[in-house]
Amino acid sequence: MAHTTQLQQYHNNFDYYDPAGMELEMERHRKRRKKWKEEVVDVPLRRDPLEVFGTDIMLKILSYLDARSVALSLLVSRAWHAVSSTDRLWASKNRIMKEDLCDHVWEFHFNKAAPDYWRNLDPYWKGTGRPMRRYFHPDGSQSADPGDKVWGGHECCYLTVTSIVGEDKIREHYVRINRWPRMSVSRKLDWSWELSNHLYSYSSIPDAGKEGGTGPLYDV
Repeated sequence: MAHTTQLQQYHNNFDYYDPAGMELEMERHRKRRKKWKEEVVDVPLRRDPLEVFGTDIMLKILSYLDARSVALSLLVSRAWHAVSSTDRLWASKNRIMKEDLCDHVWEFHFNKAAPDYWRNLDPYWKGTGRPMRRYFHPDGSQSADPGDKVWGGHECCYLTVTSIVGEDKIREHYVRINRWPRMSVSRKLDWSWELSNHLYSYSSIPDAGKEGGTGPLYDV
């Protein structure tokens, strides 16, 4: 009896088959599929540039970046850290050129080992104002602000000395002003420059807002 009832229901459904309704439903289905395909966004295949280009080409690419950008690339992965930390790449980032000297304003102060006479004229030690400033010029000269008590109006010229051995490894690198003691070159955590010896120190003023500037865009 149950079998007969199911058979009758099947025939009843068949008797009510509507070709026009079926065609309409199929058309709706096609429109839904078309809309779904239009909404699908193709996701491009992304690959690690280091895997694509290899170490040598990546070193070439990274060599065109500033020191801050290279430092950030150290954080990408272990493989990137291995490439981004090589001496071959960082040698040029730690080498100061005439353009680097001229591109920045420099703060100057005497160190503790300097004679008392000079430290007594230095606002850095006396706390009487902002640190003294020095300016390097493309013609090889150096100047100071008007009224600088230490400057005294004397003429100054500077030079950079670099000796390189092996694969771009720096053996000796310093800046000298007149015949005064040479200054070693280093970079701070914010990648600004520092020139120093036992008597005095120069620090480039952070100027990240300009092209080729140093220092962070935010407080550290």
